[in-house]
Amino acid sequence: MPPVDSMSPLAETVERFVQHLTVQQRLAANTIQAYSSDLALFLDFLQQHRIRQPDQIRLHHVQAFFRYCHDHGTGARSNARRLAALRSFFAFLAGQGLITASPVADIDPPRTGRSLPKALNISEVSRMLTPPTDPAPLALRNCAMLHLLYATGLRVSELVSLPVKGCNLAGGHVRILGKGNKERMIPFAEATRQRIQEYLDHGRPLILKNRPSPLLFVSNRGRAMTRNRFWQIIGEIARGAGIDRPVSPHMLRHSFATHLLAGGADLRSVQMMLGHSDITTTQIYTKVDISRLKSIHSRFHPRG
Repeated sequence: MPPVDSMSPLAETVERFVQHLTVQQRLAANTIQAYSSDLALFLDFLQQHRIRQPDQIRLHHVQAFFRYCHDHGTGARSNARRLAALRSFFAFLAGQGLITASPVADIDPPRTGRSLPKALNISEVSRMLTPPTDPAPLALRNCAMLHLLYATGLRVSELVSLPVKGCNLAGGHVRILGKGNKERMIPFAEATRQRIQEYLDHGRPLILKNRPSPLLFVSNRGRAMTRNRFWQIIGEIARGAGIDRPVSPHMLRHSFATHLLAGGADLRSVQMMLGHSDITTTQIYTKVDISRLKSIHSRFHPRG
């Protein structure tokens, strides 16, 4: 993609918008990066049509942009995100008095057919959480991480960046600063506390070798673990537990929510623990349970 003309008034406005998302809105870094990429593509498209001012953008320009995206193989989910980025951008322009009406106001988002999250069953989770027979420091760390992930439903980014001070063993909870700098507290049970305590007593000091670190879980170099490395660890443990399908950190988060709701937890509490800003995001887990019930019904009902 050719570079966007950084001297155009439109490009300067996009820069201010990204600063607004970062400073005022405090959106997650991944969201800001995605919106920035989407807007850069949109600006490049507008340049080809000699559009340089925000008030020159019309509905037919936006419609032509999405036809362009569709013709180049962009999927419905990506186009839905691009439309969300444009809605937010034009709302910013209107707030700044640079446009009088949003050209995307009458555009409906594409249907994405949101897929149901994949979860492990309780037996699979139990096998993955079995304490290691070899109490090596890294094995103790991995076991503690898995226990905490399933006990709290943390995002993997939250888990690998969790500071020691964010885990309260005496109180049995973690304090998380999640997306949008929103803080939440999530409890965990005694079994998880024991695994973390064992790691702190017999694993973490040997891994760090007197090196300082504010993080609870550290790599063998005493640094923060990467998300990709933890993904690999999850896969290795799953294979060792006899699970013959791909397992990701997010599947344990999904399992946390699915098993809580199946056990009778209320939706609002699960929403708070997951850190979802919109309860409709949490409601998808109720569909997972209904899907499981339908599967059981079709297998065992005499007229299934």
